Amino acid sequence: MGQKNIAVVGSGYWGKNLVRNFDAIGCLHTICERDQATRERFDSEYPDCNVESDYSSVLKDHDVQAVAIATPAETHAKLVEQALLAGKDVYVEKPLCLSVTEGRKLVDLASRQGLILMVGHLLWYHPAVIELKRLVTSGQLGRIQYIYSNRLNLGKIRREENILWSFAPHDISVILGLLNEMPNKVVSHGGNYLHESIADVTMSSLSFPSGVKAHIFVSWLHPFKEQKLVVVGDRQMAVFNDVSSTQKLTLFPHSVDWIDNSPVACRADEVVVPLEMSEPLRAECQHFVDCIESRCTPRTDGEEGLRVLTVLDQCQTSLQSRRSDDHTRGPLSNARTGVFVHDTSVIDQDVAIGNGTKIWHFTHVLGDSTIGDNCSVGQNVVIGPNVRVGNGVKIQNNVSVYEGVTLEDDVFCGPSMVFTNVHNPRSHISRMHEVRPTLVKRGATLGANSTIVCGVTVNAYAFVGAGAVVTKDVPAHALVVGNPARQIGWMCQCGLRLSFDNGRSSCKCGKSYVQIDETTISAVEDVESPDVANKQHST
Repeated sequence: MGQKNIAVVGSGYWGKNLVRNFDAIGCLHTICERDQATRERFDSEYPDCNVESDYSSVLKDHDVQAVAIATPAETHAKLVEQALLAGKDVYVEKPLCLSVTEGRKLVDLASRQGLILMVGHLLWYHPAVIELKRLVTSGQLGRIQYIYSNRLNLGKIRREENILWSFAPHDISVILGLLNEMPNKVVSHGGNYLHESIADVTMSSLSFPSGVKAHIFVSWLHPFKEQKLVVVGDRQMAVFNDVSSTQKLTLFPHSVDWIDNSPVACRADEVVVPLEMSEPLRAECQHFVDCIESRCTPRTDGEEGLRVLTVLDQCQTSLQSRRSDDHTRGPLSNARTGVFVHDTSVIDQDVAIGNGTKIWHFTHVLGDSTIGDNCSVGQNVVIGPNVRVGNGVKIQNNVSVYEGVTLEDDVFCGPSMVFTNVHNPRSHISRMHEVRPTLVKRGATLGANSTIVCGVTVNAYAFVGAGAVVTKDVPAHALVVGNPARQIGWMCQCGLRLSFDNGRSSCKCGKSYVQIDETTISAVEDVESPDVANKQHST
């Protein structure tokens, strides 16, 4: 294409490689980097490229058609969303983000905007993996029986994410792509050795509806580097060894013969598969450029990234589970991770509880539920089954969080507030198959004795007054009271009420807001994208 229209956001450990490749392709327009020393170095190395520190300025630049994001994983969701709202095509390094809910939101947003969303699952641009996929699809390996993958090294040791999120996305992506199906069971085990809350080694086992089993072993505490994927079929076995310089992909046409009704292994000579090697990252960057030009769906698009994220989330949930090895029920207390559960409380099987969470007297957490880090769960609380509670959530006494309810990070549930999950319950008629989902988004407050009728969304930082009965969606930052609940104002993220003058409000905490329309306000720093700005101008 040769058109300089791509901005690389984040140019550190991995981002500098994106800078190099997009520049070599001839498409690098801007480098966005906060570190001054790095900016000065890139100013010298890439004199024909803009070097910028302000992300919002990059998004306002009409000459930038697409952004490639290589920042820490915890920033991905916000940066990708801002770019899509600004009308930019997006490439984001793995993982897509850290939340399945956020991932779904990003994929849907890209679809609505008609924009490219591509995730950096590098191995799908490796000649050996491309050929391996062809071998599996064509049936040359026969019926796939199991797959295992080892990704091991000494370092790079991280503190912002554990080894699972750092190493395993590549392997999960390849396994899902080879099998074209999602696992129906995921189990992960791990060890924390360098930091009490960060796994350095994990083993994840995936079971698929077709009967295939797969396991993924990742570690940054290993004496040597190993990156090996083994695919075992009933005709041939294939080994992808990315550490080897000469034998990236090898076939082993071994077989198992049945003699006297007993299986006998029959070995055959290995066959090195000839490959025309090229740099996978260069191919990946070129693929993104081609998709921008052709408007074709990327090989590793947002949906593919969301599938990988879903399995990662399942692995993490399993990893966090504190059930005992014999799967017994009972109280849970783990001084190593800071989890506290009072002796009078009951934690069922298949429950994951995050670091620093405290669960007090006479509380019951039912199976297949997840509670995030640093939560506080009061007395006489019921959670589950199949409930997801985010990080930093506070649930006061006498609250039941039923199946169908999802609480995002930093939600506050006041004493004796109520969730429902069936719209028209009858004692003599079972309607659990009619559960209506309720979503309470980040930072929302649900006052004491309030009732949230099922099937609604309470949006981010909304404030439901004590005793209110919520029967419809509550806008972000809205203050609602009464029965039925009605909006009477707006609330700051900090929890103070806002007063607007000519569509603007400044809170004592330092945050400022603008009113977009009757149902929407935005923090000033969020009103940077053209979509929001245009909406504000037109109202």
